[in-house]
Amino acid sequence: MIELFNKGGIFMYPILLCSITALAIFFERMWNLRWGRVVPGGFVHEIEELVAKGRLRDAVIRCQVNKSSIARILLVGLKNYGKKREIIKEYLEEVGRHESAALERFVEALGTISGVSTLLGLLGTISGMITIFSVISAQSIVNPASLAGGISEALITTYAGLTVAIPSLVMYKYLQSKTTALILEMEQHSIRLVDLLKEEERDN
Repeated sequence: MIELFNKGGIFMYPILLCSITALAIFFERMWNLRWGRVVPGGFVHEIEELVAKGRLRDAVIRCQVNKSSIARILLVGLKNYGKKREIIKEYLEEVGRHESAALERFVEALGTISGVSTLLGLLGTISGMITIFSVISAQSIVNPASLAGGISEALITTYAGLTVAIPSLVMYKYLQSKTTALILEMEQHSIRLVDLLKEEERDN
């Protein structure tokens, strides 16, 4: 493996860096994008029940203690109880954008890594081809063995670049879809909270 890496030339180093970065981002995002960490179902149900029963103070305390993204969003809605529906929604949308940005952090980087890895593999291929033609132009009678270095560099870097690019693209698409699903889930609960707060206000 090390021998193949060395034959790939200088472009193997940035490709290796891309692979390490992609894996680090993927595992970090997988840990932080867990449903239980972002939108814990039991917690949301508890808050909705407390609001429906008029126990807003208890709901606020639960949100302050909980560290999930949805807790921070719902807390803003609860603290603005009594204000107009449009104002509450505006506050919720503002904090929602902030939480969404936090969820999407580093995800786009995976898409970038996928493209960069492909281009680095292509650069390695071109570098290998340049080496091959340099050998050919320098020898009147070409010895096939002398072309091996350029051929190896061209093939290995292409292989390495695609090996990093394809999984990175798959990881990017997966995290992108998961992030979108989480954001939609938070939006639905935010709208539900606004409705519950207005119902509570009418009852009072």
